[in-house]
Amino acid sequence: MSDPAKPSRHLSGMRDERYGEVVLISPDGNGGLRGAVYTTYGLNDCPPDKWNALDAGALAARFGVPAVFLNGPRFWTIDEVTTYDWGGVELFDGLEARWAADVRIPPDVDFSAGAGGKHYVPTTVDRDTEYVLKAGRPVYTLEDPDGRTFVLQAYSHTVDPGLTADSLASLGDRLRLPDGWRFRTHTPDEDLHVRTADNKATVVQDELENTYMLHAR
Repeated sequence: MSDPAKPSRHLSGMRDERYGEVVLISPDGNGGLRGAVYTTYGLNDCPPDKWNALDAGALAARFGVPAVFLNGPRFWTIDEVTTYDWGGVELFDGLEARWAADVRIPPDVDFSAGAGGKHYVPTTVDRDTEYVLKAGRPVYTLEDPDGRTFVLQAYSHTVDPGLTADSLASLGDRLRLPDGWRFRTHTPDEDLHVRTADNKATVVQDELENTYMLHAR
């Protein structure tokens, strides 16, 4: 729940900026798992030497959690964000990252199999944000069989370190989309605003670990 007394934070110039996420995974008290997501964005550009030196097992032991997932490096495909809720900064073996969200981990997700473990499965993230994708710049989306649209918020180097912003236009040719799913590219004439609903975001990942957020309209 966002704090109405806390001022919002606005960041711009984000497209293709590099960041990483450290996710502390622990029981949620209801028989499931939750992940506390810490992002380097706004603090540093997830420098390769510090990121590559992180040891998930050692971090889990240090923070007293069953597991840590290192999600990145990643690169934004949005232009601006307004954040209405955020947390403090932690130091992960010399890498600063700030709490940004809590993610509810579906019971059939296997983090030992890689980021997400299972793809094209909606996951709920507790955060309060509004993304802006500027007019005249490309927007990449997934559409599920129910006609819901998920907007690409970030591409990842977890699976393919060679993925670039310029190669995203042909991303649909690489994806093994489930039946009924479609990948689309378009360039909006007006700014596209993608806002969380009731302080919750619904996200999916493709098999390259790129992340898309539901555009709830």
